[in-house]
Amino acid sequence: MRIAVLDDYQGIAETVDWSPIPRPVTLLAIREHISSDAELAARLADCEVVVAMRERTPIGAGLLARLPTLKLLMTTGAFNAAIDVAAAHRLGVTVCGTGGTIAPTVELTWALIHALQRHLIVEDAALRAGRWQQTVGADLAGATLGLVGLGRIGRRVAAVGRAYGMRVTAWSPHLTPERAAAAQAELVSRRTLFETADVVSLHLVLSDSTRRLVGRRELAAMKPSAILINTSRGGLVDEDALIDALRTARIRGAGLDVYDREPLPADHPLTGLGNTVLTPHLGYVTENCMDIFYRDIVDGIAGYCLGEPRRLINP
Repeated sequence: MRIAVLDDYQGIAETVDWSPIPRPVTLLAIREHISSDAELAARLADCEVVVAMRERTPIGAGLLARLPTLKLLMTTGAFNAAIDVAAAHRLGVTVCGTGGTIAPTVELTWALIHALQRHLIVEDAALRAGRWQQTVGADLAGATLGLVGLGRIGRRVAAVGRAYGMRVTAWSPHLTPERAAAAQAELVSRRTLFETADVVSLHLVLSDSTRRLVGRRELAAMKPSAILINTSRGGLVDEDALIDALRTARIRGAGLDVYDREPLPADHPLTGLGNTVLTPHLGYVTENCMDIFYRDIVDGIAGYCLGEPRRLINP
């Protein structure tokens, strides 16, 4: 059985124990990102199983049609918006997922907040260059945390904010006062959230209704001293509008883990801005989360071999 693992940036796949799979395995671990369908089709031509690492590589109907030997498509996580699951089913390809954990994304959200509020990147660079104390940080205690989205991740981010003594407000398209109160957050209007928050953090699923939800109007409503955090999906934000807001100091800064285009090109306008903290979509990239992913990948492939596919993903 030839198994390909896409976007294995850290080289984890080759350290995994694949022996529970009841067939001999030949592993193709692709460590670089491949954006061309033609190149992907050529690299995956003889693979029976393809493992997609979250949504790093789109797998659409066109690519699937060029992979006649593909029988099982595994994705990390319980769903993957970058996979055309309906097309896979039409072509007779089984799609299965894995478990996961939200804790790493919650933790990274707060890492980005702290890095911006206390100018950690600037001060680290200054200290290494022989300069001592260049900035004045901003307090979290007494500040307002505005959460756009109050689901599983948003609720845990809210709990940390309350522990710091922050006022927590929230808005999402379908958030009710009861659900907000259960998370000890105050439901406010979308406009009020952006106008009053000192930290705006995004925790929504990307869909047609949420794409570019944060645009010029929302950014213009924010305080000049406020920061924007996005560890969800790049498409939630109008990236051009955000770049303009950062360039003109319309807002104080942004902490971003996700982007319209990934991997982010080295010459992207965001990389030249001094009021950003940028991470390369690390929200889920921790040892524990990867252990869960690969445990379930191996288990899922073993189940497929036995005619018992596990954690099926249907259209």
